[in-house]
Amino acid sequence: MAQVEATTERVVAADAEKVFDTVADYSGTRANLLTEHFSEYEVREGGDGEGTLVHWRLQATSKRVRDCLLEVSEPTDGELVEKDRNSSMVTTWRVTPAGEGRAKVVVHTTWQGAGGIGGFFEKTFAPKGLGRIYDGVLDKLAAEVEK
Repeated sequence: MAQVEATTERVVAADAEKVFDTVADYSGTRANLLTEHFSEYEVREGGDGEGTLVHWRLQATSKRVRDCLLEVSEPTDGELVEKDRNSSMVTTWRVTPAGEGRAKVVVHTTWQGAGGIGGFFEKTFAPKGLGRIYDGVLDKLAAEVEK
């Protein structure tokens, strides 16, 4: 099995603290940021950053659906880590200042991919697909915080 990684980033025209608070607000704005690839969104514990337990189904392709139950932690300022209890998938959100009234948002996801030929195709194509999904989420985030 090989580790698979996907990274997406964007600079948005909003204060880093506001952007981070929007991303960490699982019981409020976070659901509005998700694209059509996400369904069955449910906050099961907490709802604001550290200590949140959130569920969703992620449909990456017509045949590939992940049932995700994510534990949220905040290891450092401006960083959210979502660890899936149902798989090896970990998504890290980093929000840092990027100049006056601007913030850089980086979404980095890793997981242990399949072995063999299936793993080769997963490592080749999955990062691009997940990147497109998170591009859509970052589009919605930018629209939300740049109001």
